[in-house]
Amino acid sequence: MLSRRGVVALAVSALLLGACGTSEDGNGAQPGASTGSEKVTFEFWNLATAEPLKTFWADLITEYQTAHPNVTIKNIAIENDSYKPKLATLTQSGKAPDLYSTWGGGVLKQHIEAGLVKDLSSDAGDVIGGITPAALSAYQFDGKTYGLPTDIGMVGFWYNKALFEKAGITAPPTTWAEYLDAVRKLKADGTTPIALAGKAKWPGHYYWAYLAMRVAGLDALKQAGVTNDFTGPDFVTAGQRLKELVDLQPFQKGFQGADYSTPDGQAATMANGKAAMELMGQWAPAVQKDAGEGLGDDLGFFTFPTVEGGKGSAGDAFGGGGGLALGVNAPPAALDFLKFALRPENHSRAVKAGAVLPVLKQGEEAAVTDPHIKTVSETLSAAGGFQLYLDQEYPPAVGQEVNDAVAELIGGTKTPQEVVQTITETAKSESE
Repeated sequence: MLSRRGVVALAVSALLLGACGTSEDGNGAQPGASTGSEKVTFEFWNLATAEPLKTFWADLITEYQTAHPNVTIKNIAIENDSYKPKLATLTQSGKAPDLYSTWGGGVLKQHIEAGLVKDLSSDAGDVIGGITPAALSAYQFDGKTYGLPTDIGMVGFWYNKALFEKAGITAPPTTWAEYLDAVRKLKADGTTPIALAGKAKWPGHYYWAYLAMRVAGLDALKQAGVTNDFTGPDFVTAGQRLKELVDLQPFQKGFQGADYSTPDGQAATMANGKAAMELMGQWAPAVQKDAGEGLGDDLGFFTFPTVEGGKGSAGDAFGGGGGLALGVNAPPAALDFLKFALRPENHSRAVKAGAVLPVLKQGEEAAVTDPHIKTVSETLSAAGGFQLYLDQEYPPAVGQEVNDAVAELIGGTKTPQEVVQTITETAKSESE
């Protein structure tokens, strides 16, 4: 993901940057306030490589550093697919960035267990109380909070309305059978139905995860994560439904070598009208615009279809957001700026720019002006259940196996049965 899962770009998960000492009101120093004269330098690892977040956060850093000349923030923006291995390499060495982007879940938990992350429960208590529980959940473990969310959203299908109309598709599909029929109509019209970053792998796992939710049900998927057993018949069926799609050869030529946000990747393929759909997070419109021409009013959104005979609810959403965690050795300055950046007037600027969705309980609803972000926000607010990206929900090795196994299914080298077997074996091995 996205972005992630990115994405992403997660343009989404890039939110927020580090800064300086503790303020008098405990909620982030106001620009112009004094935070001491001792010079402070720290790194902020983020995913803000695409607009509007790229400029937004660069401006915020400048704004804060101008008010606090003793603080130097090293803004290290890294593209999503490069970010994950770089962060993994650093944390495996026993270190963590001072302030860094995280999706929470099992990956963050591993950092916590390694003693690399600060517990923010007390020091950021005044901010935590103003954040929605859904946005916070991925960063909380055993009653403690180890990160603060800066975005929340969901994955769904982004589609080209003009290409749908050209192929005779009058409305977005609501069932899996209708979806497969739409793919057939697009192919018959000479249009590539789906853009997919096969090389990146994480976008492909979105299909299997959503199908597992729709076939087995959200509770069954969550239970499988606890028992480390994905071999149930419903999870095999999810893979069989995905294979139905793969057998139609719906993806762009060379998809297995395509990344997500590169000039010839998934987002650009979609943005330049060379494919009719992509399954991606709320950051998709921003990354499309950054990677290609953009679709403007021709861009639409619909939720993942139901599966005939499935146990899952059409209202359950799959996705996540971006947040920030603090390395255990980060200076107090980093927390102070994190709190400053989550002040309603500052975070709402990102919401208004169409970069992120609201994470605060009050004061941000009116800031959602981008029609695409508004659609996702309204859809998510009506969701009956929510599932975090599987490659973030589970421990890193398990999440990677989900991505790898589903990629092999899409590539034709693994069967649906083999997918659930290898995921289960990895999950059980990690739990021992």
